[in-house]
Order: sequence, then C-alpha cells, then structure tokens
Amino acid sequence: MHFFNQAYEGTPLWDIPRPQGEVVRLEEAGEIRGRVLDLGCGTGENALYLAGHGHETWALDFSPKAIEKARAKVGPPRAPVRFVVSSALELPALGETFDTLVDCGLFHTFLDPHRPVYAAGVAAALRPGGRFFVLCFSEHEPLDWGGPRRITQAELRSTFGELLRVRWIREARFETVGRPLPGRAWLAAFDSRRGGTPRTRSKSQPHPPRRNRPSR
Repeated sequence: MHFFNQAYEGTPLWDIPRPQGEVVRLEEAGEIRGRVLDLGCGTGENALYLAGHGHETWALDFSPKAIEKARAKVGPPRAPVRFVVSSALELPALGETFDTLVDCGLFHTFLDPHRPVYAAGVAAALRPGGRFFVLCFSEHEPLDWGGPRRITQAELRSTFGELLRVRWIREARFETVGRPLPGRAWLAAFDSRRGGTPRTRSKSQPHPPRRNRPSR
C-alpha cells in the first residue's frame, strides 16, 4: 500500500483525467449492466463516468490517498459514487453483490498467490448473470519502461476460467499520462457461471460493439 499511497501524492501514469477509453466503449455497447463495482478505482474517473450513465456504482481502492482524491471529485454535476478504502483481495468482507465488476489495471499488480483469492472473491461478488471485465497490460507491451507485470491470455483463462465463463478476450489499449507508452493490453470479458438475468436499465439504443478479435 505504501507504494500506491506515495504514487498518489502526485499523478501516477495510470491516473488519466478521464475514464479509460475501453470503459467508455463497453458502456456505449451496452456491456456494462446494473449495479457496478470498480475494483482498484484509483481517483475514480471510471466509477464517476459509469455513475453518470445511470449505474448505481461502488468503487474500492487499497490506497486511502486515492480514495481521498476520488471523494473530492464527488458532487454536482457528477453523480454520486460509494468510494470505499478496502482490499480487492477481501471482497467477501464488503458484503455486497453486483451485476458488473470492472478491473482497469488492478489484476496485473497481483503476485501469483493472490490470483486465486482475487478470482474467488470476484466470482462471489457477481450476481447470477453478472459480468466481469479486466483491462491489463499484455505480454506485447515493451518492458523497457518497467511497470507492472505483463499478462497473457493463458494467464487470464487459468486464473478466472474455472469460476467464470470466458466470453471473449481481445486486444485493447491501456491509456496513460506523462511518458507516451504503447499501452498494449488485453480486455477480457467473463460471465458468472450462475444462471440468471442481470438487472438492466432503460436507455437509448447503445452503439454496436466493436468487432472482437478471435481469442487465442
């Protein structure tokens, strides 16, 4: 936690002043449904965007400094978000369930022993018919600048595939600030293995989703 709290004393490279473009495209395509939890929310841009589009939104981060900054953004004209200082490795302690979980840049920070704990927590927090989206740096992102671990499709499947249904994995871009980076990433979509229909809300006809690249 100390690393992230120190990072949020300034502006870390992942803290862009807007929602990630991949999150915007998911929302426009109607992929984000019902009650939302943003995992590793940072200073809250993704969560605030989704709340502004009619979703009841919770957001958590392990860094108190990140949540302090996120809470400072709440207020008219921005829609309310429930920001919580908490570990994504302790999701059952939250005592809540959601229709959609979003992870933008959290999974690729975990050590190997943390991965099954995280996957189990995500599966338990999803309502029947729920959806989970992960945006993480891929193995195609250059290593010369350091940064978090690079993730392969095989790692995504092996971590989440037993508890959740893999719907698709496609090439994506992780946006950053400061030094320009390629931002080569995977965006993965998983569904709860428990049956049911997630809550939806009426809205104008969403934009059609982008054509997905075949999963490898």
